[in-house]
Amino acid sequence: MKDTLTEMLADSIDRAREDGTLQLNKRPPVQLDIPKDSLLGDFASNLAMVLARDLKRSPLDIAKVVIDHLTDPEGLIDRCEVAGPGFINFFLKEDYWVRVLKDIEAKGDAYGKSALGKGSSVIVEFVSANPTGPLHIGHGRGAVVGDVLCRILDASGYQVSREFYVNDAGKQVKDLGRSVWFRYRQIFDSTVPFPSEGVYPGEYVLDIARQVQERYRDFYLSMAEDDAISKLSDFGCSVMLNGIRSDLEKMDVRFDRFFTEKSLYEQGKVQACISELKEKNLLLEEENGALVLRTSLFGDDKDRVLIKGNGDYTYFASDIAYHRDKLERGPDRLIDIWGADHHGYIPRMKSIIQVLGHDADTLKVLLIQMVNLLRDGKPVRMGKRTGEFVTLSEVLDEVGNDVARFFFLLRRSDSHLDFDLDLAKTESNENPVYYVQYAHARICSIFRQAWDKGIPVPASNDVNFDLLSLPEEKDLMRFLGTYPEVVEGAAMALEPHRIPFYLQELAARLHAYYFKHRIISEEQDKNLARLFLVGAVRTVIRNALNLLGVSAPEKM
Repeated sequence: MKDTLTEMLADSIDRAREDGTLQLNKRPPVQLDIPKDSLLGDFASNLAMVLARDLKRSPLDIAKVVIDHLTDPEGLIDRCEVAGPGFINFFLKEDYWVRVLKDIEAKGDAYGKSALGKGSSVIVEFVSANPTGPLHIGHGRGAVVGDVLCRILDASGYQVSREFYVNDAGKQVKDLGRSVWFRYRQIFDSTVPFPSEGVYPGEYVLDIARQVQERYRDFYLSMAEDDAISKLSDFGCSVMLNGIRSDLEKMDVRFDRFFTEKSLYEQGKVQACISELKEKNLLLEEENGALVLRTSLFGDDKDRVLIKGNGDYTYFASDIAYHRDKLERGPDRLIDIWGADHHGYIPRMKSIIQVLGHDADTLKVLLIQMVNLLRDGKPVRMGKRTGEFVTLSEVLDEVGNDVARFFFLLRRSDSHLDFDLDLAKTESNENPVYYVQYAHARICSIFRQAWDKGIPVPASNDVNFDLLSLPEEKDLMRFLGTYPEVVEGAAMALEPHRIPFYLQELAARLHAYYFKHRIISEEQDKNLARLFLVGAVRTVIRNALNLLGVSAPEKM
């Protein structure tokens, strides 16, 4: 509906421009909002106030012109009103909201899905944690944001590929192997000192070393240190990656592909990429022998080193090759989800997209801000297994998957998030996920009561919709009608947090309606109408929770 009204407003402006009523060079963007107070209409636009500045005319006068030029071929609008300083308020006909309820009945689980993406393909890369330690709570937030975004895009008609980029080449992997090497030696000789730098101190490293000892005994003790560290790096990465996969499965986060950095070197893709850049005359060799890419020609603040003077490749070299590989697969769009500490990396990767012959906007980067874990209102910093941070697995064991997923989306991904463990375990209306899930369970309970009383599950043909005349009922219908637009908006803006925000508002409306009015009474016709309404609410709650990967319990 919002799209339809927006198009109607745009057409009205065009007609007023054509007949000279509005002297405009071009039509401005049209914005529609849903008023918080339903007495102000179903939709409202500030278009007249936006135009007043350029036209130097009264917003009230412009609003009248817009309304006079408005056509309604489908007969959706009951009336338009000009309010306040010049808002144009739209009141839809009552039967439109009845159509919304019937649409929910007809579509069921598909209500909220659309063809917005028209089948265009998107590769979403997210989490991509180094396989040198367990996932922490920050990784968990990135995993949920990425997974839910993929679900939303999929529901909006996009072809989505979910990808995890495994950083299994480079210094951090060697540091893991070195850490395992020293812990392994300590199993046989407790006097072996553990270095203070260039190692990972967590308990999980000792766990890996014990696995090596159990499988290979003292085999590596007779091996040259560099060779042993190389082998233990591979072993340690494999163990950590299996743990990462396990944690992701525990969160119901799946990937279509785990793409390894090492494969880029083994298959010669990094070298091929550098050869291509040389052919484009985009590389410079510095006096110390380093090879530099001229990214400054494409908007970066400076040129970037690809190969150091000692011959080692930088991470940037493999990142270029990886994005080149993704682009060669022919997606319409790339979405990367990174930690907020990588914000400075965005301009150089945008420049790389251009270097590789694509528009910079082909790549969209979402940043995930830090998560502050709280207990008793105080930060929780230390984890049992890492000695440095709380692992994702520990949090999931304590609060459960549903709560964790919902909590990770309670704020925009680029805003800091306080994850309150005490609140997460509270079974009360203060806990947002409990509040939403209880709304679904409450409706299921109402239907069980109806069944016990012999009241049938109503179909639209059985319902007298004129009986849904209360302001709270109109408000619920109106809010249910906005759900498809919320999903589309979340897909277009790449903002999955819009879904839990919507759910909390819908649950609040349902609970308020329930406490104020009896759903089941002695009036059979009214019972059927109200059951049909809350049944539609249940469908939308279930559909939205499914997008979040959160269960919709029938009993709580």
